[in-house]
Parts: sequence; structure tokens; C-alpha cells
Amino acid sequence: MRDSSDKTPIWKAIAGALRSDLAEGRYKMGDKLPTEAALAERFGVNRHTVRHGISVLVEEGLVRTRRGAGAFVAATPTNYPIGKRVRFHENLIAAGRRPEKRVLALDERAATIGEAQALQIEAGDPVCAYHGLSLADGQPIAVFESLFPLTRLLGITAALKDTSSVTQALSVVGIDDYTRASTRLTAVRAMPTHALLLHVAEGDPLLKSSGVNQCARGQPVEYGRTWFAGDRVTLTLET
Repeated sequence: MRDSSDKTPIWKAIAGALRSDLAEGRYKMGDKLPTEAALAERFGVNRHTVRHGISVLVEEGLVRTRRGAGAFVAATPTNYPIGKRVRFHENLIAAGRRPEKRVLALDERAATIGEAQALQIEAGDPVCAYHGLSLADGQPIAVFESLFPLTRLLGITAALKDTSSVTQALSVVGIDDYTRASTRLTAVRAMPTHALLLHVAEGDPLLKSSGVNQCARGQPVEYGRTWFAGDRVTLTLET
């Protein structure tokens, strides 16, 4: 039997429900949210509890409030297409957002068995591991790790040190174009490290994308894993 102390606080559940409304597109950027009285009636609580829930969204940058005017949508989820060509900067610019990438770590190590299978190399072969944070209009939307086979892409580590753009780095080492060979999407819970970087709570829902990009010759050039903040991005699969 579940202990009552383990139940989600009502104000937190209200914040989650409103966050889902934003993710589903019920409200657009600049729209005014229902009044505290209307929300209190919807959730069957008092206005103080509603106010507490809205304050969470204000802290997350999703909602802004104006004294005497109410609460307004400050940000909506970023539309992020996943198709044959997945380009971070192009996707965000097309969505009307300012793209930014921050390099968290860049190192060379041996590939695990699973990574080697994805990249079609031998387990233990050297790879370049690029860890970073993706932002839209200054707000963190995803944590990622990209792996590049050093046996196939000599000089990729140095290229990534000069630019945070994977497309530009691949061009430097002779890969002028690449396409998505496979994509796998799963729902996961935020681990402590992801929660810290994405400014979410530990255990919050994330969307994990695992994909392989290949060059024109059909050889894998990148194996990437990305953890998206579930309420800040709408992933669209394109054919």
C-alpha cells in the first residue's frame, strides 16, 4: 500500500498539468492562461495552491506573470524534426529559436561493444566522444553525446575543438554530407546529472533519441544519444 507521504503534492501536479497543456499546444506564446479562480475550479483547489503551481512554471521560464493582469505563456516547446537530415542549428532557426551548443567534454576513448556495433567498427577501437548541452533561446533543451570513429575520421577531435557544429567538423575531415540511417526513441527518467544540466527535477520525463548518421558511401560517421527535456521539445518524425 502506498504511503500518503509519497503522493505528488497538488501544486506540483497542477504545474505538471499546465506544462502538458503547453507541450500539447493548447496555449501559444503570449497567450494568457486562465485566471487563478478558473484554474482553482478546474483542479478543485484553492487559489494559493494554483499560485504555487504557476510559480514553478515561472521559475522554469515557461510562464511570466504581470501584477493585476495574470499569467502569460513565455515559451512553448521547440519543434524539432527528425528525418533524413537532422541538423540542430537549422532545426532551431526554422522554429524561430536561437540555437546554441555548449561543449561539456571532448575526449578520445575505446568504443564499447554496443557503440562499435552502431559505428560498424571493432570493440575497443578509438572513438571521439563529444558531450554537450543544446539550448534554444538560452534555455537548455537537451544533453547529448556523439561518438565518431577515429579510424574513419582522422582529425575529428581537433575539428570539434574549433567548432561546436558537428556538420562543420565533419566537413573539415572530408564528410561534406551525411544522412540519418536509423533513429530510436524511448521515454526515460532524468538522472541526477541530466536533471542538473536541464534544470529539471530528478525523475522527470525525458525523450531519449539514439541515432546513426552515415556518409554518402553508407559508412557510419556518428552515433549519437540525446536526452531531450520532454516539455520543451516536440519531436516530429519526417519521412
